[in-house]
Amino acid sequence: MYQVQLWNDLSDKGLKRFTDDYHVQRETEQPDAFLVRSKDLHDMRFPDSLKAVARAGVGVNTIPLNQLANRGIPVFSTPGANANAVKELVIGSLFLTARKLVPSLLWTNNLRGPDIPERIEANKKQFVGTELLGKRIGIVGLGAIGANLANTLHELGMSVTGYDPHMSVESAWRVSNQIQRATQLEDLLATSDYITLHLPLVDATTGLLDASLFSKMKHGATLLNFSRGELVDEEALADVLRSGRLANYVTDFPNAFILSLPRVIALPHIGASTSEAEENCAIMAVDQLRLFLETGNIRNAVNFPAVELPFTGKRRITIAHHNIPNMVGQIASVLAQESINIANMINGSKDAIAYTIIDIDNHADESISLDRLKQIPGVLKTRLL
Repeated sequence: MYQVQLWNDLSDKGLKRFTDDYHVQRETEQPDAFLVRSKDLHDMRFPDSLKAVARAGVGVNTIPLNQLANRGIPVFSTPGANANAVKELVIGSLFLTARKLVPSLLWTNNLRGPDIPERIEANKKQFVGTELLGKRIGIVGLGAIGANLANTLHELGMSVTGYDPHMSVESAWRVSNQIQRATQLEDLLATSDYITLHLPLVDATTGLLDASLFSKMKHGATLLNFSRGELVDEEALADVLRSGRLANYVTDFPNAFILSLPRVIALPHIGASTSEAEENCAIMAVDQLRLFLETGNIRNAVNFPAVELPFTGKRRITIAHHNIPNMVGQIASVLAQESINIANMINGSKDAIAYTIIDIDNHADESISLDRLKQIPGVLKTRLL
């Protein structure tokens, strides 16, 4: 029986994907896994029993990724599960700004008196907007959201340029060949009427849009941020909004300072707030957690490599270890000394972490000891399935 500790409310459609082999509860002393949505785990003391953390969503800034990786614990996220929800909100926000829908709505709702039709006709010129057709939009980040957004905006008649120096092969297949590729971020900023951010928040992207890059932007452009507020240097943002260089800033991450700035359209962090997205994230998180616990396979971990080996029912050993020379050789040597035959094996690495799956075909002893593997310097965690 696997013990799963649930830290936040999740969709029942996701939780129902657990079988009778799982006990899902709010509190347990020996959890095999954590299942979270927004719970901040940075100050958490992680029990030795913990094998995995699954996040129903893509933002993992609330989780100490490196600490868990060095404990041999993968952290799973759900890329793409909320992509359509965010994509639709970005498209809606483009219309909000292009047609001045927010100021026109506020102005109209404050009208009082019998002469409203006449006042509307006399004042509606102040709300003249622009059409999206033919306008150029730059999409920074072509992951699940950015790629889908690029294709849809192209179909709407916009001229779409994408920038992503780390685009995966999977994303490249998703992006239409009609989408232009920028090789330099500065080139995209200089030519785009609209810029929308779809990047993860990591050290390299924190404060990415600073005064230097804002100075490269096309005068009068609109910036949309539905990824993370910290991608934008707020002081530099304030300067370009107050000067009029930036026409609008649309964000899903408001704070007191952002709300004090002119020409800001702020939404209450609702990018993934649809019933469909919440269900998709919960289902994907549970499925990935089960895949790992039951087969050792790793899919969509943010701090571990993606490693999958078809599960045939043979005994399986998994080893999380540091990505250093001769680890696989030492592991194979220990198994050979124990007269354990390797039937199949796969290894992958990501930065400082590596992960090895080994199927064995000549050992039926349920009490097989992993002590010798654990004693290899650099081994973080072992499991026997």
